[in-house]
Amino acid sequence: MDVLEFDDVFIGWGKGGKTLAGVLGRAGRRVAMVEQSEAMYGGTCINIGCVPTKALVYASHLSHDGGDAAHYTDSIERKDELTAALRSTNFSMLDSIDSVTAITARAEFVGPKRVRLTAGSEEKELTAERFYISTGSLPVVPDLPGLSEGGQVLDPRVHVSTDLISERNLPRRLLIVGGGYIAYEFASMYAGFGSEVTMVDRSPIPLRHEDRDVAEAVASVLAGDGVRFLQGARVAGAEGGAATHDGAPSPLRVRIASASGQLATVEADAVLLALGRAPATEGLGLDKAGVEIDGRGAVVVDEYLRTTAPDVWALGDVNGGPQHTYVSLDDHRIVLAQVLGGPHRTTTDRTTIPTTTFVTPPFSRVGLTEEQAREQAAERGWDVGVASKEVAKIAAMPRPKTVRDPRGLIKVVVDKKSGTILGTTLFCVDSQEVINLISFAMDHGLPYTALRDRMYTHPSSSEAFNEVLGAIS
Repeated sequence: MDVLEFDDVFIGWGKGGKTLAGVLGRAGRRVAMVEQSEAMYGGTCINIGCVPTKALVYASHLSHDGGDAAHYTDSIERKDELTAALRSTNFSMLDSIDSVTAITARAEFVGPKRVRLTAGSEEKELTAERFYISTGSLPVVPDLPGLSEGGQVLDPRVHVSTDLISERNLPRRLLIVGGGYIAYEFASMYAGFGSEVTMVDRSPIPLRHEDRDVAEAVASVLAGDGVRFLQGARVAGAEGGAATHDGAPSPLRVRIASASGQLATVEADAVLLALGRAPATEGLGLDKAGVEIDGRGAVVVDEYLRTTAPDVWALGDVNGGPQHTYVSLDDHRIVLAQVLGGPHRTTTDRTTIPTTTFVTPPFSRVGLTEEQAREQAAERGWDVGVASKEVAKIAAMPRPKTVRDPRGLIKVVVDKKSGTILGTTLFCVDSQEVINLISFAMDHGLPYTALRDRMYTHPSSSEAFNEVLGAIS
């Protein structure tokens, strides 16, 4: 069997991996980037994750007649054109570097620092000085009676997030199983396109990890857009009827059980399983390389992202950290400093990690909730102060009104003794941008008064802090 030798081998084309591979390649190192599918050049984010879903979120709330199937189909086609262009660009960014070799094949460790590649009937082996695992994560598919079993769906009308966004036909009725952030994002998106959306969530309350006032505000906006919530409920069974006279499948009939055991039946043209994502480590032969995984299937790493095998690192979702593309990008900085030198950095240097859920308007948060802050107040010596205002009532924030979406709220939690910002929730237009300002202020120890008294452009969403932070109590 042919054996190819490299300095660095990357398994998976994730954000952190591809960025680090480019830096090492431009530094003259012999780099191999191994990706099992041409459709995934560039990684999950640009192909089936962040970029295509946000393109569809935007399209779903453009002005159009609700339920316009043609608009939906056109949006899917535009999304496909965008991802194809980005995929081509990402491939070229690495393939154009002389010392980088892009290989489309399935990779499996067969020993320490040795990988077998399989592409159809062809096999080769690679050895290298260093290896980087960047295979990302995959949607979780649990056993649900009548819908899925053994990690596989049982009906073509049952989907996960990464394949539903490629369906050309808009489901008139969409049932979403799950109550996390992906579930909310898709609920908002498909309601915007005109689908009748029902969410089935085992939790008795929506967004159970958020403060109640925040969760209720988000759920209220989605309910106003037509989303139906079934809280404290689970799938008890499902069946599909016979095809209709024109050959089209009839709706799935999904039985839903409440916490009290009562049954209801929901008819759906499509079902989305939005129950989280798990690290993609199956079939990599990690044990043969001496790489340990934990009970969740994530690669075990230290604060330097080193695995339990020498000269093997894991970047991105596969290492069990926060599942965000920008975290994967930061992972590359941590590893780069060890390989080529540079500013020392570890995962412990991440003091804040802002997040955004792209419902409409977007829901962003960083730091602690009010409930978390009050739970820690006595131990930390905090005098917790809170300011919370509905966006529609913030006089100093005309921006949402100018774009005709003054829904949502802004909530900031601080320590009044020191002025430290403990956490912020932004459920409003532009929150995905403004949350970065808060995160920066928290990282650099700026007191909330610095944001309260700052000049902002007008009209903008950030100028809301002049008014909201003036109401800390």
